[in-house]
Amino acid sequence: MQAQIEHFLQQLVGFLWGLPLVFLLVGGGLFFLFYSRLLPYRHLGLSIALLFRHKDKDDPGQLSHFQALSTALSGTLGMGNVSGVALAIAMGGPGAIFWMWVSAFLGIATKFYTCTLAVMYRGRDSRGQWQGGPMYVIREGMTRRWRPFAYFFAVAGLLGTMPIFQVNQLVQVIRDIIAIPAGMTTEVDHFHFDLGVGIVLAGLVLVVGLGKLPRLGFVSAWLVPTMVLAYLLLTFTVIIQHIDAVPAALQLIIVDAFSGQAVAGGVVGAVIVTGIRRAAFSNEAGIGTEAMAHGAAKTKEPVREGMVAMLGPVIDTLIVCTCTALVILISGVWQNTDYDGITLTAEAFKLLFPQGSSWILVLIVGLLSMSTVFTFWYYGSKCLGFLIGAENQDRYIWIYILLVVLGAIASLQVVMSLIDSMYALMAIPTMTAAILLAPKVNAEAQRYFKHSS
Repeated sequence: MQAQIEHFLQQLVGFLWGLPLVFLLVGGGLFFLFYSRLLPYRHLGLSIALLFRHKDKDDPGQLSHFQALSTALSGTLGMGNVSGVALAIAMGGPGAIFWMWVSAFLGIATKFYTCTLAVMYRGRDSRGQWQGGPMYVIREGMTRRWRPFAYFFAVAGLLGTMPIFQVNQLVQVIRDIIAIPAGMTTEVDHFHFDLGVGIVLAGLVLVVGLGKLPRLGFVSAWLVPTMVLAYLLLTFTVIIQHIDAVPAALQLIIVDAFSGQAVAGGVVGAVIVTGIRRAAFSNEAGIGTEAMAHGAAKTKEPVREGMVAMLGPVIDTLIVCTCTALVILISGVWQNTDYDGITLTAEAFKLLFPQGSSWILVLIVGLLSMSTVFTFWYYGSKCLGFLIGAENQDRYIWIYILLVVLGAIASLQVVMSLIDSMYALMAIPTMTAAILLAPKVNAEAQRYFKHSS
C-alpha cells in the first residue's frame, strides 16, 4: 500500500509541477518585475528601515512589521533552507541552486504584490476579526464568480501546511547524529524512538498553539533572528575555512544550471523545475502562506507591509540557502547517493567542520524547524477557520499534534511528494489573484510614495 501511495504522489507531483505552473510562477514574477518598473528593488533599503518603524496602536492587525516578517520567515526558514537545499542538489544537481536564485530574485516582486494585497483586502472572519491571506483577497477583492478559488486555496493550504516534513527531517537528524551514535536506537529498528520524539514535539506544539497568535509572534520575533544568525555564523565559519573552494562551487552551480549534467541526466528542464520547486518550498513566494502572516500586520498601509515582506526571499533563499549549498558542494558529499535530505547537509558539516558542528546543527535546525511547525499551525488553523468558521478553528490544534506524531514516523518520499503537490495547488489561486489585482497594487503604491515623499 505504501509503495502505491508513493507512486501515485510522485505521478501527481510530476503532473502539477509541469511547464504551466513553472510558467505561472516564473512568468508571473517577470510580469510583476516589469509591471512595477522595478519598484520593489529600488526600495530595498526602505524595507529594512520599515522593520523598526514605530506602529500606531490604533492600526488594525495583530503583529508588528518585525513580528509579521519573523512569523512569515519562521514558516520558510528551517528545513527548506537546510534539508530542502540538499534535496534540490540531490534531485537536480548543483544547477538547481541557480534556478532557486532566479526564482528568489523574481520572488521579491511577487511577495511585494501578494503581501500588499493581503493587507489591502483583509476580511473579517466569522468572529469579526480582521484576517489576511489569498482566500480573503479573492473574497474581498474579486467578483463572486472567483469565490470557489478562495475555498480551493483554503483546502490546499490546510493540507500544504501540515508539519510532517519539518518533523520528519528533525527526527531524522536527531536520530542520525545523537541517538544512533549513543546506542539509543539503530538504523534498522528506530520506529519506537521516532514515535517517542514525535510525542515530545507534539507536546511543545500544544503549549505554543494554545497561546495562539500573540504567543507565536513573540516566539518568532526572538527565535528566528537568533537562529538565523547562529546558522549563518556556522556556515560562514565553514566557508571561510575553505574559501579557496568557493569559486569552483559557484562555477559548478552556473555551469550545471545550463547543462544539467551532474544529476538530472543532461535534462536542463528537470534542473529548472527542481530549482523552482525547491525555491517555492524555501521562500513561498507566490504560494500564499506568507500572505496570511503579513495580512495580520498592525498597519493601515498595505504597501508598507508589502515592502517588508519582499525581504523574505532575500534573507531566506539568496543568503541562507546559498550558504547551505556552498557547504554541501565544497564538501563533495552531494555525489554520494546514499545521503538525502537533512542527512546530506549534516554529513557535509561533519566533514568540513568536525569539531562539534553536528551538535550545533542539531540545535539550530531543531529550533528553526519547530518555529516552522508553530507557524504552519497558525496557517492551517486560518484555512480551517475560513472553511468551517473561525469559532471552530481552535480545535485544529488537536488534529495538528497528531500530524506532528505522524510526521515523525512517515516516509520522506511520501511526505515530500504530498507537500510539493499542495504547494503547486496553492500557487494557482494566489498567483492568479495577484496578477488580476496588480493594477490595484500599482495605484496604491503611487498613492503611498506620493504621500510619503
